[in-house]
Amino acid sequence: MAGDKPNENPTSSKSELVRGMAHEEPQQALSDPIALASRLQHLSLSAQAIHADDFLNSHPSVAPPMHVATTFRYNDDPDKLSSWKNINPNNPYDSHVYSRDSGPNTTRLEAVLTSILRNPTLTYSSGLAAFHAMLVYLNPKRIAIGGGYHGCHGVIKVLSKLTGLQAVDLDCADTELAPGDVIHVETPVNPTGEARDLAVYADKARRTGAVLTVDATFAPPPLADPFAWGADAVMHSGTKYFGGHSDMLCGTLSVRDAAWVAGLRAERLVLGSVMGSLEGWLGVRSVRTLEVRVRKQSADAERLVQWLVARAAEEGSAVAEIVAEVEHASVQMRRLEEEKGKGAAEWMRRQMPGGFGPVFAFYTKDPDDARRLPSKLALFHHATSLGGVESLIEWRAMTDAGVDKRLLRVSVGIEGWEDLRDDLEQAFKALAKEKKERAGK
Repeated sequence: MAGDKPNENPTSSKSELVRGMAHEEPQQALSDPIALASRLQHLSLSAQAIHADDFLNSHPSVAPPMHVATTFRYNDDPDKLSSWKNINPNNPYDSHVYSRDSGPNTTRLEAVLTSILRNPTLTYSSGLAAFHAMLVYLNPKRIAIGGGYHGCHGVIKVLSKLTGLQAVDLDCADTELAPGDVIHVETPVNPTGEARDLAVYADKARRTGAVLTVDATFAPPPLADPFAWGADAVMHSGTKYFGGHSDMLCGTLSVRDAAWVAGLRAERLVLGSVMGSLEGWLGVRSVRTLEVRVRKQSADAERLVQWLVARAAEEGSAVAEIVAEVEHASVQMRRLEEEKGKGAAEWMRRQMPGGFGPVFAFYTKDPDDARRLPSKLALFHHATSLGGVESLIEWRAMTDAGVDKRLLRVSVGIEGWEDLRDDLEQAFKALAKEKKERAGK
């Protein structure tokens, strides 16, 4: 993606690389906070993740401090008081009134995310809070949506009670949509990790006048950039890969049109869905390592998927005895090429140049096997959610009542993939042995 390009001018001086940081004189050309947050987009993704917020530094500490204040003192000079303006004399870019509007930790996180997502970004208390805020702001009459995360469908049901919002099928006829409606695409899809062709839905949005919104939680940078394929807004459950340590809730919403930001921020103030101070600080800590985590997690997931598919095809193996089908974008790509020819999946390579994602799923032949397998694993925690450094497996029926009871969702962490492979192998063997023992009773 564009954020991973090498420096286009490798001869640039150090002063050019760090222009606009707080220890320098403020530069008029970069007075806009969005421009300041975006000033390093010619650098690598990791350089941006570590330095995009440097212009907010007003203390010599290398690690950003955690601020817990909910409110901030006004200026002592009555002549400098102005409604909702409370300029910080130490750093005007880090100015705040009340933490339900903004705070130092979340402002810093938003600066980093604005840089790496390459568009203005706001944070929310959770991924569903971001989705809710997006729909409140756009206020569509109809939303075209596929399967995907059941939580988003829950938000739509709540809004339908208030506004009459109507959900239609993602692949509905153009005549079912009108200007101002929303086409919401989740890619890769929860829980299977399969991809959807964003260019197809971008064309549909242009034809109908609809707004294209994308849930890219399963393919964060450096895997994909939905804006490159026509998205108007991109949301993430930042709890997952931006957080990356299973210890914070977060949602993010990035928008192509910067004019949306003021309205979204004003509505966030009254919706009350702002991130907490601790979560904002944890988010900054976590996003620093986003690239190295996600690249490894995605590559290791693809290795595990390849191994699992191969073992499931080996007649007589414990895996073949238990596994019916494996789902992942990499499997989807090979399937498309086998069925329709090599060029049929080219859109997947273009859309996800950094990898096909760290989440996959598989179906067991017997629903009871899906319920029992997680207890046989040592390195995979049996828990919901995904994106953390630790690998997770979930019998998905635990949190999604509508899912196939045979489905297990796997979120690959940063452990060695060979260790994860061996853990899965022994678990399949243990389950197969247990089944035979139960059958013999």
